[in-house]
Amino acid sequence: MVVNRTPLIAGNWKMNLDHLQAIAFVQKLAWNLSEAKHDFAAVEVAVFPPFTDLRSVQTLVSADKLPLAFGAQDVSEHVSGAYTGEISAAFLAQLECRYVIIGHSERRTLHGETDEQVAAKSAAALAHNIVPIICVGETAEDLEKHGPSAVPVAQLRAALAGVTGAADIVVAYEPVWAIGSGQAATPEQAEQVAAALRGVLAEVLGEDVAGKTRILYGGSVKSGNIAGFMREPNVDGALVGGASLDIAEFAAISRFQQHVGL
Repeated sequence: MVVNRTPLIAGNWKMNLDHLQAIAFVQKLAWNLSEAKHDFAAVEVAVFPPFTDLRSVQTLVSADKLPLAFGAQDVSEHVSGAYTGEISAAFLAQLECRYVIIGHSERRTLHGETDEQVAAKSAAALAHNIVPIICVGETAEDLEKHGPSAVPVAQLRAALAGVTGAADIVVAYEPVWAIGSGQAATPEQAEQVAAALRGVLAEVLGEDVAGKTRILYGGSVKSGNIAGFMREPNVDGALVGGASLDIAEFAAISRFQQHVGL
C-alpha cells in the first residue's frame, strides 16, 4: 500500500527567544515562506517555542491566520496536582498546540527521563488530542556497543505502551552523537533506522498506522543536507535544532522541494 505522508519540518527552539522575540520571529518566518510561495499543504512547517512564548505564538497565528503549526517542547505525564513546574497536556490543548516533543535526548540526558515516562507523557498528550513527537536515538557508545537501530527500536517499543489504536503520532530519530556536532548521520544511516522504526510501528500498531506515521530525522540538519534525507523512502521530515533559530536557513530547509526539485 502506497501512503502519501505529508513531510513535517519541525523547529525546536530549545531555551531560546523570549515571547517578544518569538512574535517577531514567527512573523518574519511566515513572511519569508509566503514570499517564496511555500506550499504548506505539501510540506508542513511547525515551531516549538519555550512554554512562556506559546500564548504569544498562538495569538499571532490565530489572529493573522498564519499557516504555521506550533507545539510545546515537553509535557507532564500528570493531568493536574502538586507537580511544581510541570505543564499539563490540558493546558497545552487550551493553547491550541497541535504537537508536543516527548523524550528529546536532552530531556533523557539532563533530566533522567525514562522510557516509561515517555510512554506516560505520550498517553497524556493523546488523551488531549495533541500529537506526540516521540524522540528516540542512540549515543556514540550505544552505537558502538549495540549497532545501528537497536537502542532507538527498544526506546520506541517502550514508548508505544502509551499509544493505542489508530493514534496520530510522529516519531523522531535523533542520533545523540549527531546533535549539535555539525556531523549529521548519512541519509543511508537515517533510512536504515527509520525503516526499522516503521517495522516496530507495524508490529505494535498495525500496517495501516505504520504506513501513515511520519518519521523525522534530527541531528545537525541544515539546508545543505536536508535533500539527501528527504529522498529516503522512510524519512518524512526533520526535527531541526540550532538551524531553526536562523529564519533564512530554516525557511530554506522547509523549502527543500523547491531547491532540489523533489
